[in-house]
Order: sequence, then C-alpha cells, then structure tokens
Amino acid sequence: MIPLLIVLGILVLLLIWGIAAYNRFVAQRQQIKDAYANIDTELRRRYDLIPNLVETVKGYASHERQTFENVTKARQQAIAAQGPAEQAQAENMLTAALRQLFAVAEDYPELRASENFQALQAELSTTEDRIQGSRRAYNDQVRQYNERVQSVPSNVVASMFGFKEEEFFEIEEGERAVVEQAPRVDFGGTGSETPPPPSPPPGSPPASPGGAAPTP
Repeated sequence: MIPLLIVLGILVLLLIWGIAAYNRFVAQRQQIKDAYANIDTELRRRYDLIPNLVETVKGYASHERQTFENVTKARQQAIAAQGPAEQAQAENMLTAALRQLFAVAEDYPELRASENFQALQAELSTTEDRIQGSRRAYNDQVRQYNERVQSVPSNVVASMFGFKEEEFFEIEEGERAVVEQAPRVDFGGTGSETPPPPSPPPGSPPASPGGAAPTP
C-alpha cells in the first residue's frame, strides 16, 4: 500500500510540474508575441515617416531619382515582410537605402537647414531608438524561451506539446553599427571651435608673450 501511495504521489508531483511547465511555455510565447508587436508598432511609425522625408529631400534634389526609388522600394518590401527573420533582412535593406538618402541631403545646405527636414530627421532618430529598445526586449524574451525549450527536463514538455524555438530579430553585421546608432546628421554644427585671432594690421609691432606691445 505504501509503495503505491509513493508512486501516486510522484505521479501527482510530475503532473503538477508538467502543468506548471506547460503554462509557463504558454505565457512566454505570449510575451514573445507582445514584444514583437511592440517592434511592429515602432516599425510602422518609421514607415509613415519615410514618405514625408523622401518628399522633403526631393524638393531640393529632384534629380536624385534612383535614390528615392531605392528608399521607396525598400520601404514597400519592409512593409510586406513576414516573420522576424524576413523582417530583419528587409530592415537591413531599408537602413542602407536611408543612408543613401541622408548622404544626398548632406550636399544641400538649404535642405539641411530647413525646419521640416530637421524635425523629420529628429523624429526618425527617436523612432530608431525605440525600435532598438523593442528589439532587445524581444530577443531577450526569445532567448529565455529557447533556453527552456532546449533544457532538461522542460524540453520534455516542449516536445510533447509542440513548443518550438522562436526566431531572433537579428541584424546583419554589415548594418548592425548603422542601426544601433540611429542615422543622426548634425546640420547645425557644434559651435565649439574657437576662431583664430585676427591678424595684426600691416606695419604694427608684434605682440609680446604677455600680450602687451613692446615699449619703443
């Protein structure tokens, strides 16, 4: 009788553990979906900014047709992308296209000085920062979930109920540095450089080391 009770007790404990493990997998998977939804929200905000940015640059550099087409095409591909892996690849292409657009803008001082362009550029930089924060939060959730899918004994529950590893939102090494640092462009100058002192008028005596003119 006692051995039977022991066996039943072990089975009950295993059942409780299995239910808890299953519920945790469900909760983690939902957290991953929520984290990816946050990324998607910030990406949509970015996509909404880009047409206005393109039109602003086009007003000053209308002949840069290929650059505008590249940005528009990359934006459309990013909007149509599905899943973290495909989305990340599309974002890499869009980031590269935006680099070309900002490179064009640097050749037009009037464009760089316009309030509209500066406002769009600042908003885009803020959005990039939010995207990266959301991406890091998503990848952290995926990492914790995947570790449980692979680890013993939780991998038994994962295998039984079809919990599979989720994809990270990865950025290719070639574009990582660009995206980690939002595409900011300094349009106003720092103003920190000190202009050189004016040259003395012709025929004036040279200044002494202390700054006073020598006594004749």
